[in-house]
Amino acid sequence: MKILNAEQLKALDDFTVQNEGVRSLDLMERAATRVTENIVRRWDGDWRVIVFAGPGNNGGDALAVARQLIEKGYEVETFLFNTRGKLNPDCETNRQRLQGIAGVRLTVVESTFEAPKVEERTLIVDGLFGTGLSRSLSGGYSQLVKFINAAPADVVAIDMPSGLMTEDNTGNVRSHIVRANLTVTFQVPKLAQLLADCSEFVGELVVEDIGLSSKYIDELDADFVLTEADDVRSLLKPRNTFGHKGSFGHALLVAGSCGMAGASILAARACLRSGVGKLTLHTPKSNVPIVQVAVPEAVLSIDKDEKRFTEPVHTDAFQAVAIGPGLGTESGTSLAFVEQVRHTDASLLVDADGLNILADHKGYLQRLPAGTILTPHPGELVRLGVSGREASYSVLAEAREIAATNEVFVVLKGHFTAVCCPSGKVFFNPTGNCGMATAGSGDVLSGVILALLARRYNSFDACRLGVYLHGLAGDIAASRVGEESLIASDIVDALPEAFIALKNPPEGNTEESTTLYTCKAQ
Repeated sequence: MKILNAEQLKALDDFTVQNEGVRSLDLMERAATRVTENIVRRWDGDWRVIVFAGPGNNGGDALAVARQLIEKGYEVETFLFNTRGKLNPDCETNRQRLQGIAGVRLTVVESTFEAPKVEERTLIVDGLFGTGLSRSLSGGYSQLVKFINAAPADVVAIDMPSGLMTEDNTGNVRSHIVRANLTVTFQVPKLAQLLADCSEFVGELVVEDIGLSSKYIDELDADFVLTEADDVRSLLKPRNTFGHKGSFGHALLVAGSCGMAGASILAARACLRSGVGKLTLHTPKSNVPIVQVAVPEAVLSIDKDEKRFTEPVHTDAFQAVAIGPGLGTESGTSLAFVEQVRHTDASLLVDADGLNILADHKGYLQRLPAGTILTPHPGELVRLGVSGREASYSVLAEAREIAATNEVFVVLKGHFTAVCCPSGKVFFNPTGNCGMATAGSGDVLSGVILALLARRYNSFDACRLGVYLHGLAGDIAASRVGEESLIASDIVDALPEAFIALKNPPEGNTEESTTLYTCKAQ
């Protein structure tokens, strides 16, 4: 599913109206219907509804929602803000439609706004501003946003929470952005809706199909994409019935130090559960007894040092190498890491302490083999980059720059994990949950991707398939134990079911659904 910028979204609307025989007013009615349906599913008719509508298309949507809710028996009070004395033509038409029904309570605000009283069991519908916003709200609108956020009400945002810009909100005034419980957006998600520091404004995200031109979307070149199940399902390789362990790859995992055997165990178990034919784990002597018991299927390569990694491994026998989980960053380990990376000819993944070593020696980034996979969380990415900026949009931009400059893949971990490609394109992952924010979860991901690399998936496919399966396993695990109780081992244990679920999607309703994607609030 492509993620479009504000300019592309406007062009998409215009193309649909001009080429597909549909009026903009009809698109507005479709959008309002989808919003109304989502409201009715979550809030019953006992809730009082307050609708705030702006003078543009977003306001027209809101006025149509108000009319539809009244027709369904809801008590609705609507405020239309027309401070410049000019409404969008479709917004004006929906104003007239709303005023033409019985029981309407509509206040047109041209100068002074007298705020309504908001009590418990009140729903506010935010239809002030949509995707066209290019600067922070100010003046009366910013005060209105503060009123909405302070009210003891649930909030539904139409298309975008008012005040939130479509992509970069780094310099935005956060107190001037509506905090929604639910955002119903249309046709495609917007970049800001997938970024961590915007999640408090978006709440639950629902992407609804309103019939905008699929032909035009297909022809657009988008830098950002939300991966869908069918995308990764098509990547799965069938296993050769006559295959043997050599047919499914030999992986090398360089991981662990004294006191950090768990990282190597989690990554190793995940790798073995992801279809690799054979795994060799290189780890210090002190880890051997526990690893031998915890992962008997792994072949051990034992470092000469008692407590840390100091001895690079020849990689001629391996199809893929992962290095970093629980490794430590002592000087001897750092030197061994550099030598290991320099002399690795197989597909390479660097995680955890491997990334910390790279952060301390940024010049090594340029020496990584093309196609190497880096798997940082945002904090590691900030240390790895050069800007030091921590806003989500800035961190994503830094990840894209590292990927493009060094011809590597950067898997930026988190909710909606982003696979940043050397081409500059970014693929967001839809699976996973906040229960996976637990120690060892990243080690599991490294093991999954390592197995796929060893099975001769290319770096791009291994990243997209790996993060999807990892998140899907996390969702399966959370359905068993809950998000609070989920630990990394649970993700490993759920990997078999994740593979099965991806290969065999459940048979659902054959009727086409209007809901394209739903992400529950975090």
